[in-house]
Amino acid sequence: MIRKYLPTDMETIIKVWYESTTLAHPFMTEKFKEKEAEAIRNIYLPNTETWVYEKDQQLIGFISMIKNEVGAIFLLPAFHGEGIGKQLMDTVAELFDELEVEVFEKNKIGRKFYDRYGFTFLKKHLHEETGEELLRLKFVK
Repeated sequence: MIRKYLPTDMETIIKVWYESTTLAHPFMTEKFKEKEAEAIRNIYLPNTETWVYEKDQQLIGFISMIKNEVGAIFLLPAFHGEGIGKQLMDTVAELFDELEVEVFEKNKIGRKFYDRYGFTFLKKHLHEETGEELLRLKFVK
């Protein structure tokens, strides 16, 4: 079931993000992930439109939007490949004619997902804090 984010979901979202980002971004340091977790708590979640996916009353994934940009989409790794990410993306794709997202070039999991969904390449740039390349992608209905 997909529903809107509630403030009581905060710590579970951080857990989902941490497990998923550790798998998808092995190049990220613990220090960077700790800093990002604080930013999620204090900056991102309060300023995004976020939906969560629950299965058997357990929050297992979420998607956060900043206008038409996918700021985050993460699932617990145990649930990858079940179509849940597509369902979350479909939910926000109904709201916008175009979507954009940035994904690390080395994030093979994310890149595969966005490719399958139909996102196309716009540009590449350096992520200053990690020194890694980011790809900006676009999806048009």
